[in-house]
Amino acid sequence: MTASTAPALIDNRRADLAPWLIVLLGLAVMYVPSFIDLFRTIWSTDEQAHGPIVLGLSLWLVSRKWSSVNALPASGARPVWAWPMLVVAGLLYALGRSQGILIFEVGSLVWMIAGLLLLLRGPAAVRLMWFALFFMLFMIPLPGVVVDTLTAPMKMAVSYVAEQVLYAAGYPIARTGVMLQIGQYQLLVADACAGLHTLFTLEALGLLYLNVVRHASVLRNISLAILIVPISFTANVIRVMVLTLITYHWGDEAGQGFLHGFSGMVLFISALLLIIVADSALRFGVKGRLAA
Repeated sequence: MTASTAPALIDNRRADLAPWLIVLLGLAVMYVPSFIDLFRTIWSTDEQAHGPIVLGLSLWLVSRKWSSVNALPASGARPVWAWPMLVVAGLLYALGRSQGILIFEVGSLVWMIAGLLLLLRGPAAVRLMWFALFFMLFMIPLPGVVVDTLTAPMKMAVSYVAEQVLYAAGYPIARTGVMLQIGQYQLLVADACAGLHTLFTLEALGLLYLNVVRHASVLRNISLAILIVPISFTANVIRVMVLTLITYHWGDEAGQGFLHGFSGMVLFISALLLIIVADSALRFGVKGRLAA
């Protein structure tokens, strides 16, 4: 590289970086206040504690593809629907922010980023970032009526399975609805233990695992994606059973301390181990099928 070409190269890099800096500044002005509000409100609750985790993982997924996106040509024809997508995203944000509709306010971020990628680098950039954009959907707070409607049968099912397993193991346990009675203790299976948000968190964990490992076998990927649903349910049952046993053997105070300190960790560890076990079983199954 000659001395005369070095400044030109630096100028080109600055020219490529300038639009991204403008975009980053605009997104920060719009969405940082929204995320600050989320951290202060629903993301500080047990039910929505997965929000910051999904946000951090989404940023990591974006960073993994950033160099590939930036390497795409900045010039060329852009889809005509890039600007309408940005307009729709802006309207959703304005409506959600002004009226306190979180599903619009937070959800608009996905459409905003997709529109900006289309505008600056074209459809190839969206294809590279598709999983990061999809993963962001898991941090969007759902309407309360939807959560309450779907959570009630889930809690009932988790309570029933936990009761049956512990009763079969010889423990003095009974159930009334989502209330478990074991010995002299009563435990209420709360939304945070077996709710829709917990299922969403575990689904996100399973899909992230699939994206990271990237198996060559399509059958293996599809099978594992389907198994994530029963794995999530099983992990919730394990969480409730562990909490119930701790309360039974060490008292209500120990159970409450475990609930706020380590029950989430047990949930994630159980789900991750079950995913790895299922993935290993599928690997042997795929190998056996290929050998046959």
